[in-house]
Order: sequence, then structure tokens, then C-alpha cells
Amino acid sequence: MKTINNHQDNNHHTIVVKLGTSTLTGGTPNLSRPQMVEIIRQVVALRELGYRVVIVSSGAIAAGREALDQPNLNNNLPGKQMLSAVGQGYLMQVYSMLFSLYDTHIGQVLLTHADLSHRTRYLNARDTLNTLLDYGIVPIVNENDTVAVDEIKVGDNDNLSAQIAVLLNAAQLIILTDQAGLYDRDPRVDPGAQLIHEVIAIDETILALAGASKSGLGVGGMVTKIQAAQLATRSGTRVIIAEGRTPNVLLRVLAGETLGTTFLPAVGHIESRKRWLLAERPTGHLQIDRGAARVLRQQGASLLPVGVQRLYDDFERGAVVLALDENEQPIAQGLVNYTSAELDQLRGHHSREITDILGYTYGNEAIHRDNMVLM
Repeated sequence: MKTINNHQDNNHHTIVVKLGTSTLTGGTPNLSRPQMVEIIRQVVALRELGYRVVIVSSGAIAAGREALDQPNLNNNLPGKQMLSAVGQGYLMQVYSMLFSLYDTHIGQVLLTHADLSHRTRYLNARDTLNTLLDYGIVPIVNENDTVAVDEIKVGDNDNLSAQIAVLLNAAQLIILTDQAGLYDRDPRVDPGAQLIHEVIAIDETILALAGASKSGLGVGGMVTKIQAAQLATRSGTRVIIAEGRTPNVLLRVLAGETLGTTFLPAVGHIESRKRWLLAERPTGHLQIDRGAARVLRQQGASLLPVGVQRLYDDFERGAVVLALDENEQPIAQGLVNYTSAELDQLRGHHSREITDILGYTYGNEAIHRDNMVLM
């Protein structure tokens, strides 16, 4: 399959879809193949429309129960982790079989919050997901429940989906659940409850409207979904919470139809990225030549290794680095793709020489323009 090398330019076509346990089971004790294949059909259709789709999937524990024929276990943490260990492979087997009906490959990515809080592992996770997408493979992300002792207690796949959306600078995060969206009152006890179609800002009033999970199948509730929406919207991602069993829900949401509850992004992607980069204290400095400074200022281009003249500090890949011009005046700040040791070997060389020099490559840029802000 033809690869796509400009994934940074395709982020506005990246969609993260979070599937809750109730959506995967259709409200039954077992995985619902008809329900899952219906979601998969829509994911394939979105890909044909040009969208890059990442799935963040719950359901490992439910899958484990199904695989073990619904064992009578205590509802304790080791029991859940055992079910997750059994169910993770089983769940992926079902996904693989159903996606194969559409000649589509999938790739499993297991993550914890620790993977996304460590800079190098964060970058590796981003690169892995983008490479899967570049090759036309649908990433299926789940929290690594067998080792995530704290996270398994709160159903944090909701927040994990928001972190994946932020990681990939996704345009939209669609959280599918067993509820039509966020209501002004609990619809399970108040038949007069009204669906809130749009939320401009998430405040304490909105957080107070969320309740706990009642299905017994998942371990998350509306609270974690609102928290996820808060995280994603702060980074410029639009979030929709909708019912997974709504016919063609993904296609209709992406077509602009009003379904569920939409949480508007607090800032645009670029503004959010610039705010974050400018707020970070640089851990390294490098000096660039006159030509590189001119291209950065006038064209908003990426910084290439050929334009790097001098390194002032030791820094790791993914560090926030300040670029100085020939007069040692700040010109730009951004996330560097190479360590200082690697960049010291690459400085002054053309990008086509990177693999020859290092034996590998993390891309043509020392700092990509999407991860850079001019001072």
C-alpha cells in the first residue's frame, strides 16, 4: 500500500473514535458482532472519504468474561486484570475478523498514562500511531489494564481517548456510549430530561450534570467522558458524545448532523499549540544560520539540520529547544526531533544524508513547523 509521508498536514482529517463497553456489547453480556460490524462498516466508509480513524476501545474485561463463559468472580482488581489479560487478545481477534470483511488491517496499541507522560515514550506513541495511519492500518488503542493498577478503577479509556486526540492533534473526538449525550437532568430517573446539544464551555455546572455508570459492564461513566471532553477541547479538538447504536452515527456526525452533545473547542489547534510551546521553558538552545532564519521568518518553514550551526546544551529527542539566529537572538521555539548528540552529527548536512549518518531517521526536520512557534 502506498504510504503517506505528510501526516502532520493531515491532522484536520484525523478522527478519534472511543467505543465504550456498552456500545461493543449492545447492552448484552457478550460482544455484539452485529453492533461491532456496524461501527466497523462506518469506520471503513470514513476512511474511504479520506479520514484517518483511530479507535480507542474498551471491552477487554467484557471480552474476557465471554471467552471464559461468564465466570463467577469477585469484583476485585486482580480478577478484573485477569479478565483483561484474557479478553485483550480475544477482543483483538474479533476486531481482526470483522475488519477483514472489509479487507482492512488493524494494529493493536496498548498504552498507559505513563507512556504519555514520558517525553520519549510520548513521541514514540505518536510516531507509531501516525505510521499505522500512513500505511492505511486502523490503530486500536486500549489502556494496558493488566498493569494499570490505578487507571482500571476509573474507566480511564475516556481520558485516554482525549489524550490520543491531543497526541495526534485530531480534529474530532467522538465518544460512543449507551446514552444519547449529556442531559440537563438524569434521564434514567426523570423522563422530562432534555438533551443538551451544544456545550460552549465546560464548567462546574456541566460537570455536576454527569452521573455514574449504571450498566455494570463498563467501569466509566459520564463524569470521565466530560473530563475527556474538557481535556480535548482545551487542545483544540471538537468532542461529540453520542449513542453508539444510533444508525450511521459516525457518518451522520461527520456529515454535520446534530447528534448527541457537541463540546466546542476552547481554542484553535494552532493557538493551543503556540500557547503550550511558549509556556514551556526550553531545555536546550541551538544556533541557526542566516538562510535558515530567513526561511523560518518569511516562509514559516521547518528547521532542517542543514541550517543548524551550533548546539549549546545537551537535550533529548522531543525536548523544547530555543533556536537563536546568528546574533544569538531568539527566533523560534519548538519540539526537536533529534537528541543533541544526533543533531551534532547532522548539523550542516542535508536531510537526504540523515540515514547515511545515523543509520536511521526520525524525519527530515530538526524541528517541524507544526511543532514550532516563531518568537
